[in-house]
Amino acid sequence: MRDWNSLKNSKKRLINWLALDSWLDSSLSSISEDFKRVWANLSDFFGYFHVTGIKRVITEFASEGFTLGTLGLAFVLILAMPAFEETKNNWRDPGKLSVTFLDRFGNEIGKRGILHDDAVPLDEIPEHMIKATLATEDRRFYEHFGIDFYGTFRAIFENFRANTVVQGGSSITQQLAKNLFLSPEQTLERKVKEAFLALWLEFHFSKDGILKLYLDRAYMGAGAIGVEAAARVYFDKSIRDVTLAEAAMLAGLYKAPSKFAPHINLPNSRARANEVLANMVEAGFLTEGQIHGARLNPATIVDKPNFYSPDYYLDWAFEEVQRIAIDKEDYVLSARTTIDINLQKFAQSTITTMLKQNARSKRVDQAALVAMETDGAVRAVVGGKDYGDSQFNRATKALRQPGSSFKPYVYLTALQHGYNTSSRVVDGYVSCNGWSPKNYSGGFRGGMDLSRALAKSINTIAVKLSLSVGRDKVLENVRKLGLTTPRRSCSMALGDTGVTLLQHTAGYTAFANGGKAVIPYGILELRNSSDEVIYTHDKEGPKPKQVFDREHIEQLNFMLGQVVTAGTGGRARLGFTTAAGKTGTSSSYKDGWFMGFTGQYVTGTWFGNDNFLPTNKVTGGNLPAMAWNQFMTFAHSTPNIPQIPGLPLHPKQIENMNSLANENPNTKAPKKTSKASSRLLSQRTYKVLVTISRLLKDAKPLDRSSQNKQNTDTKLAETR
Repeated sequence: MRDWNSLKNSKKRLINWLALDSWLDSSLSSISEDFKRVWANLSDFFGYFHVTGIKRVITEFASEGFTLGTLGLAFVLILAMPAFEETKNNWRDPGKLSVTFLDRFGNEIGKRGILHDDAVPLDEIPEHMIKATLATEDRRFYEHFGIDFYGTFRAIFENFRANTVVQGGSSITQQLAKNLFLSPEQTLERKVKEAFLALWLEFHFSKDGILKLYLDRAYMGAGAIGVEAAARVYFDKSIRDVTLAEAAMLAGLYKAPSKFAPHINLPNSRARANEVLANMVEAGFLTEGQIHGARLNPATIVDKPNFYSPDYYLDWAFEEVQRIAIDKEDYVLSARTTIDINLQKFAQSTITTMLKQNARSKRVDQAALVAMETDGAVRAVVGGKDYGDSQFNRATKALRQPGSSFKPYVYLTALQHGYNTSSRVVDGYVSCNGWSPKNYSGGFRGGMDLSRALAKSINTIAVKLSLSVGRDKVLENVRKLGLTTPRRSCSMALGDTGVTLLQHTAGYTAFANGGKAVIPYGILELRNSSDEVIYTHDKEGPKPKQVFDREHIEQLNFMLGQVVTAGTGGRARLGFTTAAGKTGTSSSYKDGWFMGFTGQYVTGTWFGNDNFLPTNKVTGGNLPAMAWNQFMTFAHSTPNIPQIPGLPLHPKQIENMNSLANENPNTKAPKKTSKASSRLLSQRTYKVLVTISRLLKDAKPLDRSSQNKQNTDTKLAETR
């Protein structure tokens, strides 16, 4: 016991608390004195930099500028980071494929692949071709580091003085960055990305390497990409052999290939070539005497009558060939496509004309159109107003809010879960997580059936339906139709998430074909260089899959028919066949859609701006519906158009078919409307249609002789 107490007392004596306290006090005092001494020394040092008067004002401004500049640089770097992700892909390799495309009837319509890339080394391209390019596009190319600030300010000054755009401020490196990596969206973010990518290109490639890429990748019109392809298209020769006059004509295409393409407007192209020659003299590359011969003997192109290149369609079809041929060992291919050239030409003409007529008044600069058959065979793709101005395909790549054109997916889900066309829903206040929708016309209309609600595009009812049946169920149906981008949200029923026009149009094919989901396709057949068939869509392509009950589709189509006959889609009404569809307008009038179909074609149209600025009240019911009507009127060349599930034939079709039946007894008269269809019509309407059909069928043919006699008597009476 004594030992334990001794040990315990000895441990207590090991800690001298007074000494510890004294050590802590002295240490803290010493640290404080050292800190004061260091602070005094620093103050004395920075005292040498103390300024007063005007020097202090300048210093303060410089300091603030440095701070703001640092923050701005950090912000710019954040904006540019997504652009650098693009450089991680194998962007230099256009693929090993060389593809010749044919239309559905076997006629050649264009080429894509390695044929428009590194065909000619830079040192074999004539010097006058390079000088014409530099004089016109970027005279200080070998002096700047990717961004020509002097050239940019000069262009701004000249454009301001001329009160219009007469000069471009982008360097060749910036143009190449835009062509390789970026979309045409006119936003600050895109311009920042373009600038940083230009610097990235300058860091990774020599000046000659950048110039070579530019010469190989620039779009030159007529489906030609790069100067070698352009020389062969326009002059039927290699770029190695072009004359000064021909080089000037080619260099004039960079700015606006569609506007200055010689096969479209040769006088305009030659005038532009003269400007290029003048630029070469102004830049000091040539003298007036050296260009005199080229002025007197302008370039002449090879004759290619009726040449047309459906470039937007070909770009999309080439991507499909790349997917199909990924596991093939053939690289030189011919592809027979689903395109109908006549429809493609008219579609492009319709979009271009509509924009020319309304661009200024409606403040809209772009539009797109996709047309396909009910099995997904794509007949036409228009990705913008002018492929020469912008190769970005707004039909297949642009994600834009579909607005109310998304509502049919919601209504279809409601029909699957107990609702019908006559179900009453109240147009009134509804809230979701503090958000409540408003109607386009403002206010509420009270109770109404689903058919009228969709025809009038009532927002509150669409939102109520999505909340009632479940937004997850709506998304499930959307996924079945191939739309991958929509997301669950309170405003999902109003089309708040971007979709592509191609996917959206494919989604509507399920309404036109009775409930089958399709994957849009453009390739019917692939053949290798030995003319052997290596792929056919009939055998290897995806088949339409029944994903919805036909009865629900028929009920939905009845409502979509009301949209055209008595709702927001009145401008889409056709005078020769039944049509159905839905308008769509996104917030602030940024996007206008009309998605519609007949028994033969499903077509979608979109109007908007690349920079996402609002239009001047472009809605789905005006320009998009009008363009849709013009195209569909042209597309249907025969009255023998299949019946839309759930909708009766158009009276004109019934009249034509009965006329054929009277002339040829072997021709079948039109079938009566199905029971499912008749249930969607009011009893009175159904009886009237049946009566009209019976009267037309039973009508006796006119007596030609009596008709001629009556016409003669009428003329005699008029003479008297």
